[in-house]
Amino acid sequence: MSEPSLTCDALLRRATVAIAGDSPRLDAELLLSHVTGLSRTSFRAWPDRLLTASEARCFEALVGQRASGHPVAHLLGEQEFWSLPLKVNAATLIPRPDTECLVEAALGLDLPADACVVDLGTGTGAIALALASEKPQWQVFACDAVPSAVELAAENARRLDLPLTVMVSHWFDSLPSRRFDLIVSNPPYIACDDHHLSEGDVRFEPASALVAGEDGLDDIRVIAAASPQWLNPGGWLVVEHGYDQGVGVRELFRAAGLVAVETRRDYGDRDRLTLGRWPG
Repeated sequence: MSEPSLTCDALLRRATVAIAGDSPRLDAELLLSHVTGLSRTSFRAWPDRLLTASEARCFEALVGQRASGHPVAHLLGEQEFWSLPLKVNAATLIPRPDTECLVEAALGLDLPADACVVDLGTGTGAIALALASEKPQWQVFACDAVPSAVELAAENARRLDLPLTVMVSHWFDSLPSRRFDLIVSNPPYIACDDHHLSEGDVRFEPASALVAGEDGLDDIRVIAAASPQWLNPGGWLVVEHGYDQGVGVRELFRAAGLVAVETRRDYGDRDRLTLGRWPG
């Protein structure tokens, strides 16, 4: 006689109760799909499908970690961004959907066909790889101050067979001497005393990828001030930032001499990124 507690439906019901957050059912289905190799659709089509005792134990262990707050992306070892499956780990920020707005903005700029681009603080390589996937003729570079992040971005590039040159550099410090048509970055932009640092997934992400001084703008100050030395005439700087930092970031861009400065909104209609052009 089959064990009813080992059906997909029973396991998912228990997991949904155990997992806190905004999407417990989705989280549970993603974890079960990871364990079984089955699609999420199959759990609805065949709710009475039985799992083995080994699969159930593995699933419930993952559910326990998720209930403790561990990000789903870390448990799966992967996160999709711009339809690209990216390997992730605890050394980098988990790519967020709203960062795709930065990719959209960059792709919409009037740039040379063979544009030279750099992604500062690349992490998983998400932004750089998204751009490389859409613009194979661009020369795309990426850097990060954390060697393990550079290794991860390079691994993602290899897995996706996308051309990307990745190097260790703290912002511009160790980049080769050249100018770029586009500089993009999703730098740390959370204030050191922000309460969000003790909530949700960010508790398990590196502080170095999140925190930037008392007002969250320390790293953007560095990037904006230095960008004219690295941009070609007519080149663009595009930076992601917090929902309440648009005014401050625009001031930093204009102080650096950038023109056509503009803040754009994310999918939730919140200020999310600012761009500006170097007149040269």
